[in-house]
Formats: sequence, structure tokens, C-alpha cells
Amino acid sequence: MDNHPKNLIDKTIFGVAATVTFLLALVSILFTDTVVEVFSAIFGFFTNTLGSSFIVFALFVIVACLYIAFSKYGNLRLGLDTDRPEFDNISWFSMIFAAGMGIGLVFWSVAEPLNHFMAAPFADPMTPEAAVDSLRYTFLHWGVHPWALYAAVALPMGYFHYRKGLPLLISSSFTPFFERKNKMMPKAFSKGIDAFTVILVLVGVATSFGLGALQIQSGLSFVFGVPATTLVAVAIVIVCTTLFLISSTAGIERGMKMMSNSNTAIVFAVMFFVLFTGPTKFIINLTLQSAGEYIFRFIPMSFFTDAVGTVAEHAGFNWTGGWTIFYWAWWITWTPFVGSFIARISKGRTLREFILAILGVPTIMSFIWFGIMGGTALNISLADSTALLVDGAVDTNSSVFLMLSKLPLSGIVSTLIMLSLTVFFLTSADAGVQVVSTMSSGGVENSSKVIKIVWGVILGLLAIMFVVTGGLSAVQSLSFAFSFPYLFVITAMLIGMFIAIRKEKV
Repeated sequence: MDNHPKNLIDKTIFGVAATVTFLLALVSILFTDTVVEVFSAIFGFFTNTLGSSFIVFALFVIVACLYIAFSKYGNLRLGLDTDRPEFDNISWFSMIFAAGMGIGLVFWSVAEPLNHFMAAPFADPMTPEAAVDSLRYTFLHWGVHPWALYAAVALPMGYFHYRKGLPLLISSSFTPFFERKNKMMPKAFSKGIDAFTVILVLVGVATSFGLGALQIQSGLSFVFGVPATTLVAVAIVIVCTTLFLISSTAGIERGMKMMSNSNTAIVFAVMFFVLFTGPTKFIINLTLQSAGEYIFRFIPMSFFTDAVGTVAEHAGFNWTGGWTIFYWAWWITWTPFVGSFIARISKGRTLREFILAILGVPTIMSFIWFGIMGGTALNISLADSTALLVDGAVDTNSSVFLMLSKLPLSGIVSTLIMLSLTVFFLTSADAGVQVVSTMSSGGVENSSKVIKIVWGVILGLLAIMFVVTGGLSAVQSLSFAFSFPYLFVITAMLIGMFIAIRKEKV
């Protein structure tokens, strides 16, 4: 029996967000060709016109986070001064990393370094210099920048929730603007912010599900000969959606937790298997050299906009817009989801340790992961530039399976990767549904099963939308369209937090 009080369902937030996302998915599925054209126009507009705004914003966020960490306010806690962390450091680090170690990292583990190697931004393609360049830029896209964006949302959410006693909602961070004028925040304003956040979470999570379904489909085709069709990918989405809805409504959190822990073990087992059966010395040397290049060139890379089109001409396409700027937009769609999760597990942490841990630990782990998986693929490609290509090009969906096919026990390891992707699919979907259910229930964590089912179905429909409208290109376009307005939301959240902490006695 569902004993959830009906008055805890925020009908405005729930109704607006559910209607918008449902119609978006339905129209995209029914009018695919037209929507693909619209998506293409959106992508071109943002990359050609507003791309630099994402570059500037990411830099602003990094500076803001570091300022808080190293200022006198860094000693403030997410909670009362007497509060201490609920989780030990190892568990906390593991959970932070797990928040970002999802489908995306598996999907891009080989595909991104290989793409940069074949169409290098600066070096000549398919050369040793291109190998270092490719890993250096992969580190840029998965390093400090995305985690600073996550921290920029997690920090205000955790501060206003645990220290000020406000609901764990994005709108809580806007309270200082109205307190200065001794006014209450208008309900229409707060509900609008939270409704848009719910839409953004659903779009952000669904992007990874769509990509994950395409990669599972590719794995089934590569290992078991299952036809790699759109229908198969849609069927994967439907099956996985059904499974995570059962887990979400049946309350089998313990089982999901066990699956998540087991999945972490699988990921690390695959990583170390590749390290020791692959070109171990090359992997270590390339990872260290690329990490050094990343550190040394961090500021120039962070400011790079390809103003005169040199890289675009060299690579043959708008490389900066299609990669760096897209990534910053994509990470922004994930900020409310990952940010709320990180905030929820960080009570009692000082602002300094919170920021430095979030910016440091996942970045190092990402370097190790990409260094091993991408480094192995680059070593194979340096020996034979066509070894990991399909019809002369990088096939993003199957590249990880192609790389594993060159190593021992490839069938077993490829099956483990598909299992890992499926578990990431289920656990991330379950967490995503929990987050949007909480946000549409006034911040109450124990939300209605009916709400969870509705959000789960919409999430599945959005994933199908991404599959049928072009996969990665649809992800890129929607990321830009929904993330650009959120630049202003995150900026306001940080300003609101600055206003609040300046009143603290430190």
C-alpha cells in the first residue's frame, strides 16, 4: 500500500515537467525526420554563436570553487559546526566517483581517445604526438572542469539544506536574494526553477541511457551476432526501463546497492585486466606524459576557443564546438542530478575538503581509467591505424569491443562490459527517478510510487527519443538547448551562496 500523503505531491512542478518531457519525447518519436533537422539547427547555432559562453562559464565556476576552498569560508561545514561526516573518507570518495563513473565513461573510454587520434586537433593524425594530444584532451573533458560544475551545484544545495535547514531543492539557493529585501520568494519563481531542473535532470540522465542502449546493442552484435538495429536498441531501453521501475517501486534498495557495489568491482577488474594483459609499460608512460601535458597546459586549453579556425581547418570540422563546448553543455545537464546526490552524502564536511575532494579524487580516477582503456587502444592503433576502425572510421558504439577483441578472453571481458553497462543503466535510472521524484514532492525523499512510475516511463521514452533521432547528435543538440539557460541558474546559486556565507562568523 502506498501511504504517501497526496498533499506532498507538488502538482505544479510535476505537471509542468511531466507534460514538457512527455511531449518532447512523443513528438520526437512520431516526427523523427523533422526533429532531427531542428536538432541539427540547434547544434549549429550554439556551437557557432554561443560556444564561448560555455568556455567562460566553466572557468568562472572553477575560480569560484577554488576561491571558496582557500578563503576563510573554507572552514565552514555543510551543517552545524558540531556536525561531522556521516561516511568515512574511502566510502565518501567511492560514492563521489560512482556518481560520475557511469555509462558515459564506459561509452567514451576508447571512443574519445581514438577519435582525437584519427582527427587530432593539433598534431598530425595517427602519429605518436597525436596519441599524447588525444589523451591530454580526453583528460581535459573528464577532469577538473566537469567536477567543478558538479561542485557548483552541490555546494549551494548542501549548504542551504544542512546549514540553513531549507529543502534540498535548487530554488533554496535563491533565498538570499529575497531575504535582502525582507520578502518571501514568489511561489511561481521557485516552482519554475524546480520544474526546469526536473526537466534538465530527465534530459541529462536520458542522454546516457540512449548512448548506453546503443553501446549494449553494439556489444550484443559484436559478441553474439545480434542484428545492430534501432529496434534492438529500443527493445533494450524498454527492458531496462521495466527492470528499474520494478526495483524503484518495490523498494529493493538493498539489491540495487549490492548490484552497484558488484559493478564497481567489475569495472576495476576489467581495468586491471586490460592494464596487465595490454601494453602495460606504454599505458603507464603515456598516462604520465599526458597527465603532465594536461597540468602544464591547463590554462591555455581552458581558454582555447579556436578563434581563427586553425583547429577546425586541421581536423576538418568544428572540433572545439563538437567536443569541448559540447562536453561543458552536457555536464551542465547532469549538474542537478549529480550535484544533489553529492550534496546528500556530504553532511558534516567542511567546504574546503568538499571542494578539493570533488575536484581531485574523481579527476585522478578518470585519468587512470582513460589512461588504461584509451592507452591500450592508442597502442594498437599506432601499430596498425586501421585495426580499430569500421569502414575506415571510428565507430563510437563498438570501439571498446573492438579494442577488447585484440586482448585475451575478449568474449568474457566484453560480456562483463555489457553487464556493467546494464547495471549502470539500472542504478543510474533508479537514482535519477529518486531525484526527480524528490524534487517534485517538495524535497521529501519518500515520494509516491505513482510519481516514480510516471517519471520512469518518461525517462524511458526520452531514451528512445535519443536512439531514434540520431543518438549522439541528438544528445549534443538537446544538451545545448537545455543547458544554456541553466548557466544563469548556477551563476545565481553561487552568488546566493556568497551572499549567505559573508554573513557567517568565521
